Amino acid sequence: MSSLGYAGVINVDIQQPRHSVSVAGIVVDDHGRALLIRRLDSRRWEPPGGVLELDESIHDGLRREIWEETGLDVEPTALSGVYKDKPRGIIALVFRCKITGGVMGANGGVTDFRWVTESETPRLMAEAYAVRVLDALHGEGPSAVRFHNGVHLL
Repeated sequence: MSSLGYAGVINVDIQQPRHSVSVAGIVVDDHGRALLIRRLDSRRWEPPGGVLELDESIHDGLRREIWEETGLDVEPTALSGVYKDKPRGIIALVFRCKITGGVMGANGGVTDFRWVTESETPRLMAEAYAVRVLDALHGEGPSAVRFHNGVHLL
């Protein structure tokens, strides 16, 4: 794609690799357990979340994604980590959250829910997702910036 720029100079827009920003919520109950969803597409257990829309704030996107996947209203209490899937260029902002309302129920993209303890987390999930849950359960605020390849930490 090109356009006519200043003084008749042609500007060429070169397609650069781009990053995608996702948000995820580690929803913690009164017993210190984290909520996981089982995704229909991958059949994997993960924290609820998804891609941030261009026109929404980070917290609004987080609330929307969690509500769409769980039916729960949440409030983020702390940014617990920032994670980058290097091969796919996805930056994930992960927040510890508390439930403020709603009724838990599956939608078309989620097949099941599970409340997990810290000790259950590593055996249910890929390392790149388990660490997000563990960081949120251990931390009181921004504590981690981590890189992974989609499965393992780098």
